[in-house]
Amino acid sequence: MRVFLRGLSLNSKTKTIRQLSNRPHKPVLLEEATKYLAPQNGSRFIDMTFGAGGHTERILQENETVVVYCLDRDPAACSIAQTLSERYPNRVVPLKGKFSDLPTLLKGLGCTMNSFDGILFDYGASSMQFDTASRGFAISKNGPLDMRMDPEEQSLTAADVLAVADQSDLYKIFKVYGEEKHSKKIANAVIESRYLFKPLKTTRDLCELVENVCDKDRRHDMLKRPAHPATKIFQALRIFVNNELNEINHGILLANRYLKIGGILVTIAFHSLEDTIVKRHIQGNVNENSANILPLKYSTNTMNLQTSDFLNVINDSCWHQVNKHVVTPTIEEVEENPRSRSARLRAAIRIK
Repeated sequence: MRVFLRGLSLNSKTKTIRQLSNRPHKPVLLEEATKYLAPQNGSRFIDMTFGAGGHTERILQENETVVVYCLDRDPAACSIAQTLSERYPNRVVPLKGKFSDLPTLLKGLGCTMNSFDGILFDYGASSMQFDTASRGFAISKNGPLDMRMDPEEQSLTAADVLAVADQSDLYKIFKVYGEEKHSKKIANAVIESRYLFKPLKTTRDLCELVENVCDKDRRHDMLKRPAHPATKIFQALRIFVNNELNEINHGILLANRYLKIGGILVTIAFHSLEDTIVKRHIQGNVNENSANILPLKYSTNTMNLQTSDFLNVINDSCWHQVNKHVVTPTIEEVEENPRSRSARLRAAIRIK
């Protein structure tokens, strides 16, 4: 397996690879993402989804003059970024916030538009979030139905949505964000649980409800392993609670503004909802309604996209796609990290 760690001794390379593999979240398509970003002397990058820092550290190891601005909304990830900044003085800039917070954060640091060489997105939840029961992201771990990526700033939890949303909105959330074929039945079952005074407060509560609705539905994942029938419902609630698709849409608009002409955009998506938004932007199929995806009407923390500052109707692409087809993990990577199985990487150069 090729390693993009030029200028390091064999022992240093081995140590770095070991450090990356021991992280709480294994970076997906690490080699491929680094290849497309191709760090050069003095390059500046934004890692929009820092997580446990795997992609960022590989970029830093590529060239000793590279600087990476590390954005994440999760407090745990921000803590890791702060630690990494101490290991790489003046080369790591931790930033806490959502994609849509980027202009405010960068303005405070004196960064201007058209000034970055590469921007990386690695969408979805991280292993750190899935593996912590108290975060409520995982079907396999019983905990409160939370699913907030930033508990410090967000008030709306998955349990709140299930407690207050009406049947029509629950159906839309499950259908649009989860692409769940039994959305109507599951939405009805959630409403019935209220009348029976059985609030859905834990991940186990929700799993059991969906199992009862889909008791004869046998599902399998991409590796042909049995899949829990609540998988898509969990995905839908997580996306809604964190306003993920709106943020992805706005994040790519921002990437177009902050990258230099000739700068590289690299995205790693894990399902069609994410990848479709990326694909539309690269093809130039974007308009002012692209950000209006099921707004968080139940939350006081709705996102102020201010799309008028960044978007006019786009009839022509601002991007040149580097890879003709999406890049997917090797068989070896999927065997080592099954969570990578659905990953799709796209790379595009800003051309105007």
